[in-house]
Amino acid sequence: MEKLSLEEINAKLSQLSGWSFTDGFISKTFKFNDFKETFAVMTHIAFEAEMQEHHPDWSNVYNTLHIKLNTHDVGGITENDFMLAERIENCTKNFA
Repeated sequence: MEKLSLEEINAKLSQLSGWSFTDGFISKTFKFNDFKETFAVMTHIAFEAEMQEHHPDWSNVYNTLHIKLNTHDVGGITENDFMLAERIENCTKNFA
């Protein structure tokens, strides 16, 4: 998997609502109704991440989930990160 250029990253980000590129990661913060809903979404994302064998850096406090993605093996952003970001968007559509 090849690392994407800044131009490629920005072009792909324009297709993802609310995602940004900072400090070598693409990231987004999600807010849900409560902790149970947040945890349910995280569980859905965990299954997607396992299927792709690509895992997010994430943290959550109560109803807020912050996700950062990059491909550690290449030290940057790859297609894998955008594929997972799209799956994450799909996991969150039915919530909040």
